[in-house]
Amino acid sequence: MRSTASEPAHPADAAGTDTDRAPLRATADNGLKIVIVGGFGVGKTTMVRSVSEIRPLSTEETMTRAGVGVDDPRGVEAKTTTTVAFDFGRITVNDSAVLYLFGAPGQERFWFLWDRLFAGTLGAVVLVDTRRLDDSWYAIDRLEAHGMPFVVAHNDFGGDRHTLRQIREALDLSPDVPLVRCDARDRESSKAVLIALVDHLYALSTQGAVPASETAESAP
Repeated sequence: MRSTASEPAHPADAAGTDTDRAPLRATADNGLKIVIVGGFGVGKTTMVRSVSEIRPLSTEETMTRAGVGVDDPRGVEAKTTTTVAFDFGRITVNDSAVLYLFGAPGQERFWFLWDRLFAGTLGAVVLVDTRRLDDSWYAIDRLEAHGMPFVVAHNDFGGDRHTLRQIREALDLSPDVPLVRCDARDRESSKAVLIALVDHLYALSTQGAVPASETAESAP
């Protein structure tokens, strides 16, 4: 298996030289890990690419005939590549803290990798596509089984628009799980999802805090 770097997430990365990438600060001594999970083709690689401050590492490979009858391409028939291990990106929070992003593979045959990716994880983002909502169940069940805090982000692919309340009911989400809408291609939108997760983690660690889901649910 050959792992390759993905396309640049930002214009500054286009040249691909070390001087074009954001260097890791020497004072950064606190690494925080977040995993992005979800079904096949839901936008996990795209989110890592859009928000990472460095050229992300991607283990995408071309889909071949070997996957016919194994992978389920419903709703993403135009997809030609797939993640076979994980995606990796980085965001500097401040002088001492760095956020490491791991995008998990979506196909069932690679789910055995998830437990290793979950090790040492602060929290998770579950990306969902309402065209393939059933694909989200496994991710949510696994996170709940691990007792890991998470937020759910509806990656809007267009088409029929469902309200967040409808999505919450369809996924049978607990009221205290934040649910937000996003466009994984957009850096600011992806950042907002990560901020929602951080807010949720803070709320869980602070007694009497208002769950972030109450704010998220007020969105249209």
